[in-house]
Amino acid sequence: MTKVVEGYMPFREYQTYYRIVGEANPEKTPLLLLHGGPGSSHNYFELLDDYAEASGRQLIMYDQVGCGKSSLPEDESVYVKETWAEELIALREYLHLDQVHLSGQSWGGMLEMFYMTSYNPQGVKSVMINSSPASIKLWTEEQHRLIKYLSPEDQQAIADAEANNDFTGAKYLAANERYMDAYAWETDKSKLPEPMQRPTNGQRASFIAEGPNEFTENGSISDFEVTDQLYKIKVPVMMTSGTDDLCTPLIAKSVVDHIPGAKWHLFANSRHLALLDQHDEFIALLDQWLTTND
Repeated sequence: MTKVVEGYMPFREYQTYYRIVGEANPEKTPLLLLHGGPGSSHNYFELLDDYAEASGRQLIMYDQVGCGKSSLPEDESVYVKETWAEELIALREYLHLDQVHLSGQSWGGMLEMFYMTSYNPQGVKSVMINSSPASIKLWTEEQHRLIKYLSPEDQQAIADAEANNDFTGAKYLAANERYMDAYAWETDKSKLPEPMQRPTNGQRASFIAEGPNEFTENGSISDFEVTDQLYKIKVPVMMTSGTDDLCTPLIAKSVVDHIPGAKWHLFANSRHLALLDQHDEFIALLDQWLTTND
């Protein structure tokens, strides 16, 4: 049975939940995982527990403040990229993660890019960016292109919701579910693995930071733009994305093209979470990548 240690780190006046899977191994640098959202949680990273056991590599996952089992601040000013970057810095210090690999999914990859370009962190052996944009402007443009593949009725429902700034109507909600089913993952939680059925408690963080959905980005990260800063990342970088991903090939390529020496793996038949849709292939790629860069 793999050892799992759970705990809380004091962060400002809040608490950050963390979960450590497996024992420290001097032969293998630990992997620190950054979840998406903003407003998701570590839950889906539990799909990697078997990998920790099989590989002997320690995994560290955590719930960013405002999500999951961490504190859920009332203060809206907390929900900005700087907070989450400072929390990442604090967590590395608190858990003595002097040498790490990083892997972030969606918003987690954005956080990695911001962290690597703005804070000049030391001891990062490699970075894996999974289905993440460097530019919210490009992201929203591509989401509106993806919407055009939905039915005319769903396209109209989404257009009406955006025009009226009303995202509560039944037609819009149904259209948005079909859009998420096509490009993210099943909105029917009963079809998902058990960890992904649990609540993330991050709806408020998501609304404040992102906005009402993936294509109406009007929250605190709506001006996120680090494309022209990516040249500062000097460590090995692997970008992954899916052919049917919210993070379209154009979005992924715009990241890869700006990071010196970055590699890119495109998962066929995968949406926004290759760890779910192409689980075994994702694990194999992850293991090969980390082993190469240990």
